[in-house]
Amino acid sequence: MAPVNSEAIAKAVTDILVAVGEDPSREGLVNTPQRVAELFAELYSGVGVDPLEVLTQARKVASKPDERGDLVALRDISFHALCEHHLLPFDGVASVVYQPSEAIVGLGTLTTLVKVVASRPQLQERVGEMVVSALVDSGVASGALVMISATHGCVRYRGPQQELTAVTVAARGTLALGQARHEALMMVGGAQQE
Repeated sequence: MAPVNSEAIAKAVTDILVAVGEDPSREGLVNTPQRVAELFAELYSGVGVDPLEVLTQARKVASKPDERGDLVALRDISFHALCEHHLLPFDGVASVVYQPSEAIVGLGTLTTLVKVVASRPQLQERVGEMVVSALVDSGVASGALVMISATHGCVRYRGPQQELTAVTVAARGTLALGQARHEALMMVGGAQQE
């Protein structure tokens, strides 16, 4: 990942403050450009990080084939991201289900995967697609399903000005169709979505 250019961000924030008629040198705003630069470094920490590497570099959990279970699920992984259309936040939870292939990974690895994928200019739909793709493409899973529920700043502050929840489902491999998909959705409380 290329380092965040904090100076450029601070200058841009100063320019925005001037453009909206504010005085960036007044006491309450004097350090705002630097604070926003620090915030952006955190919010965009996933830019340039390959989600597949999160899984390929993770330590696999030692297990025999009969110890892996049919499905592994982790529900309600909280995340926040910035919508790539307006750079407004969207916050939600991701529930991840995967069918183990050759190994299993620690549950913390799944939370890291969601965080890395969400920490870039993003769309809710793409978060799910990137997570299931990384799980299947890494060989960790023969199938994966992710259900995401999130509220979006661009809906709350613009347009309809409502606090609505968007729900998306992404699936690949053995959990993409049929009974296996239904069972995965049951695990994350989304079977009624089908």
